[in-house]
Amino acid sequence: MFSTRSAKAASKVLATAQRNFRVCVVGAAGGIGQPLSLLLKQSTGGNITSLSLYDVAPVTPGVGADLSHIPTAIKVDAFAGPENMKKALEGADVVVVPAGVPRKPGMTRDDLFNVNATINMNLAKACAEVCPKAAYLIISNPVNSVVPLWSRVLSKAGVYDKKKLFGVTTLDIFRANTFSAAKAGTAVSVPVVGGHAGKTIVPLFSLATPAPGFAAGEELDKVTNRVMFGGDEVVQAKAGGGSATLSMAAAGAAFTEQILSALSGKTVETIAYVDSAVAKTAYGTDFFASKITVGKNGVETIEDTAAKGNEYERKLVAEMVPDLTQQIAKGYEFFASQQ
Repeated sequence: MFSTRSAKAASKVLATAQRNFRVCVVGAAGGIGQPLSLLLKQSTGGNITSLSLYDVAPVTPGVGADLSHIPTAIKVDAFAGPENMKKALEGADVVVVPAGVPRKPGMTRDDLFNVNATINMNLAKACAEVCPKAAYLIISNPVNSVVPLWSRVLSKAGVYDKKKLFGVTTLDIFRANTFSAAKAGTAVSVPVVGGHAGKTIVPLFSLATPAPGFAAGEELDKVTNRVMFGGDEVVQAKAGGGSATLSMAAAGAAFTEQILSALSGKTVETIAYVDSAVAKTAYGTDFFASKITVGKNGVETIEDTAAKGNEYERKLVAEMVPDLTQQIAKGYEFFASQQ
């Protein structure tokens, strides 16, 4: 039987494992930012004390007021306008970045880059000054290029910690899991590696648990392509009304909760697009999405998950590496052009 003394001891261990963090959502008034902020305001993980919302849009204080009426203990602050960006970032332990323009029909993630790169470069500079020790969770597309850009900005400022810079690829995993569950009739967990754009997204169905049962050939090709281009499916379905916002918000919130749990002292296994010496050796790319373990100081280990895939999947990885390398270089080149 679980004694009162044991219960008290367990509570003490839980308390020491948790910390109270300030999370800043940049782009909080947007299509992803609002539902993401809602989910974080409703967090039950016990790790968020305050939520700082920032956007250039003047409606941001209204978003903050709206969320503040939800009866949870998480305090909400809201800031609007470029002049208040640094104030919003003050004291942030985790900065989640869905800021930027959404994709429209016919647009690729690369088409977004010129606009979103400028937004992210200015934000990275502000973070380097105001909250240099924070963990940065980048949702802004194109992630494959924007994350390397962040690394250059933070490096120039002398505050780059590659263990705390993450490209959020959780939505790719959500899609692979969802499509697999529809086939298998039960929940399935699928690792998805590579990058976060088109064919750089490689689902490893051979490593899924349990196996979803896709037949090699046309069926496997079709579901693989659907994971790779699931974002296009949403863009087209919204007929010019936007891109994936609700699913991305859910994925972003889930990943944020994982990082908060890790920073609180627990070891968490997840998948994210990170600065990877493992990928550099294996594929010649500076950044790669693969399985990682994260602890209180950020990324602890990186696995070459792609190498564990079957021949079909390893071929997809080999074919996409040139594109991923080019997209990483695009982030570096933008940074160099601004110097």
